[in-house]
Amino acid sequence: MSGQAELVALIRPDGTVALWTEAAERLWGSPADEILERPVDGLLSGPDVPVLGGPDEASLDWSGPVELGRRAGVSGHKVNLRVSPLPVDTRGDWQVWEAGPVEPSDAWPRPAVLRTLFGHAPQGVIVWDRELCCYWQNEAADGMGLLVDGPHLGRRVEELLVPGRPEALEIALRRVLDDASQSSNLEWVVPAATGRGERVFSLSLFRLDAPTGVAPGVCLIAVDLSDTAVWRRRNLLLEAGTRIGTTLDVMITAQEMADAAVPAVADYVTVDLADTFTPDDEPLDRLEATDTSFPAFYRAAAASVRPGLPESLWLRGEPVYVPPRSPFTAVLLSGASHFEPLLDTSPGGWLDKDPDRARVIHATGMHSLMVVPLRVHGMLLGVAVFVRTTNPVPFAEADLALAEGLAARAAVSLDHASRYRREHTAALALQRDLLPHRLRGGAAVEVASRYLPADSRSGVGGDWYDVFPLSGGRVGLVVGDVVGHGIHAAATMGRIRTAIHTLTNLELPPDALLARLDELVDELERDQDDDEPIAAGVGATCVYAVYNPASRRCTIASAGHLPPAIVSPEGGVEFADVPTGVPLGVGLGSYESVEVEVAEGSVIALYTDGLVETREESIDHGLDRLRAALTLPRTTLEDLCVEVTDRMTNGQRSDDDIALLLARTRAAARP
Repeated sequence: MSGQAELVALIRPDGTVALWTEAAERLWGSPADEILERPVDGLLSGPDVPVLGGPDEASLDWSGPVELGRRAGVSGHKVNLRVSPLPVDTRGDWQVWEAGPVEPSDAWPRPAVLRTLFGHAPQGVIVWDRELCCYWQNEAADGMGLLVDGPHLGRRVEELLVPGRPEALEIALRRVLDDASQSSNLEWVVPAATGRGERVFSLSLFRLDAPTGVAPGVCLIAVDLSDTAVWRRRNLLLEAGTRIGTTLDVMITAQEMADAAVPAVADYVTVDLADTFTPDDEPLDRLEATDTSFPAFYRAAAASVRPGLPESLWLRGEPVYVPPRSPFTAVLLSGASHFEPLLDTSPGGWLDKDPDRARVIHATGMHSLMVVPLRVHGMLLGVAVFVRTTNPVPFAEADLALAEGLAARAAVSLDHASRYRREHTAALALQRDLLPHRLRGGAAVEVASRYLPADSRSGVGGDWYDVFPLSGGRVGLVVGDVVGHGIHAAATMGRIRTAIHTLTNLELPPDALLARLDELVDELERDQDDDEPIAAGVGATCVYAVYNPASRRCTIASAGHLPPAIVSPEGGVEFADVPTGVPLGVGLGSYESVEVEVAEGSVIALYTDGLVETREESIDHGLDRLRAALTLPRTTLEDLCVEVTDRMTNGQRSDDDIALLLARTRAAARP
């Protein structure tokens, strides 16, 4: 045994453990209370291990390499064990166990040599033997979070590494061990679940050769990359993917990019966009230029490490003026980034033509500049400007690459937001144009309506309503909802509404009208090309009611729509018991009409599901709330329409379009 051996255990003559030292706890990984007074069976394993413990073996004097048994949970850990007899009493000798590292062969560098070479190295160094068990490691490897807690020497790769891909490292170690010409470099990620946050290591593997020609093992050198600039840039881009583009709003998306870049990349960042991406603003070519500059962008976002944005000459939404010859116009013309690590503020440069910028640059200490184009599909959306002020380190090429990566991600999100905004605006305009601008109930009913478009995140839907005068003083009331959102839904709504106008001229009862309408919508779907709106198979629901003031009866039929509510003059609310047919466009429509008696002065309420259904509550609960809202004190019908929708939405924008049509019955005209 070498001088490094430590006392680990005392064994009684009956083979039970009488003493279990701290050294034993460290080597076996088992506390004393789990081992004391128990037999030694299972503590050791290996082909050359003699039978230990018991009166027949108490006088045994033996030493040699052994493996710690599976009972200790660390199978494969090799130690050199010395067993010596200790006479204590007449019942037999006790055994003294001393353990130390396995003596290396002549091919191995001695641990003292390894400590001299690598003991104080900042990198983690681990030496593996031919069985890929740990022979030696330095202090850096022990404390960098790459290895599990507990004893390391003698344990195999899969037992030592924290969760990752141990099989991949084992294959790489074996390949290097078998081929002297091989070396390997791996990236090893330790997940955040280990309690230290995600760690990333670069592992270099090379074979240790010996004069005998048989390699005794492999050396692994680990470098922690978690806090390096390369890894920080990677993490920033990954984080930006979740922070930029959380909405379909151009201004919010631009601000998300600026916020993501400060202070990680720059001390001050602006995002300036072309007027095609800010359609609510005046076109830039209509704005007056100055003697030294012209309006090139609109300021969409700005962020700074300093409060109050002292570096910014323009507020969000204001036009940004630039000199004709400047880094900004150079980027506009070339589409390439402008990189100026040391900002040139000497006389004779472009800042001579831009005194306001020159003043701010000197006042805030701007010393390094990058202007990066925001491009997507070959189109220039604007520019992102990165500036350093308080950070004294000039931008490097790596910073430019990071800024361009952020700009590329932001440009995609900005393009999506802009496309959505254009479609949303067009769909909303189309829908409003297709809805009736003025409703006439004639002598039969007084009518009022309210339409609320969906929250901009959901897009414009296909809700509609209308009132038709019919023969005999009757009046037709209709409310419908096209499934889906966007300009296609609005276009489909317009086609269905036109078809209803045509069919009402035939004086059909509600059930027959819906059956004909179902056939027409089905034909439209089959006649369109695959990329046309209705060809997508979007359906529609609809409820059609005809009120006859002479009989004071209302005939109602439904194509998959919610039932109308009837509010009596006394304030009671009942939902009409209307059979719910299939939605329009199925081509199998079989609808049934019901008649409801409606007293003079009653209110008939037709509505779409956006009024009563939300993500937080069911339609049944929404119908109960609608019943309560319709009993609000009567003022004018218009006021009731507003009060009902406000009460149902709590003053918030809905996820779906809302259409509400109210009709108050009048007294029948006398002959």
